[in-house]
Order: sequence, then structure tokens, then C-alpha cells
Amino acid sequence: MAAFSYNTAAELFPAAIRKKKRAGFAYRRFDTAAAAVQFAIEELPADSLNGAYLQVDEARFDQSGIRSLYESQDFPLERRVRADEPETDDADADADAA
Repeated sequence: MAAFSYNTAAELFPAAIRKKKRAGFAYRRFDTAAAAVQFAIEELPADSLNGAYLQVDEARFDQSGIRSLYESQDFPLERRVRADEPETDDADADADAA
């Protein structure tokens, strides 16, 4: 597999949702794939991400592919917690395990 460039322009396409008139977001073009991946993971509601895809040059990435790009050690942007996900504190996790 060729090396992935996070600096390449990318397009993010919404999922086709039959019962809803519109998906949670519309087609969006990004200057960099890194910005598109970050937007998809950190900003999109989960139901909008499910079924959406990212196109970078000739390659397409589904939800799991987008997540893999985000979680990669090569991802160049700072990650942050999604607004709809609570931050976990290691101390709280240790207390719950006890």
C-alpha cells in the first residue's frame, strides 16, 4: 500500500439516509485530508459518520478507514475529545475497576 499523504486535498461525502430528507451534513471539500479526517471524527454525529466516505485522490475510506487514519501515529493534527463523548480520567477508571 502506498504511503498516505495527509496534505492532499480531500472530499467528505455524507451517508445516504433513505428515511431522512437530508443527511446530518452536506458534501464538503477540505484543503487537506488531515482536516477532513479530523472533522469527520471530532465534529460529525455518529449517525452521520456511519455510511459517509472520504475520497482522497482515487482512494476511498469508509467509517473504519477514516477512524484508522485518525488513530494512526502519522496523523499530524492534535486530537481532541468529541463534544458528545465525556473525557475519561484514569483515576476514575481505576476506581471503577476496584
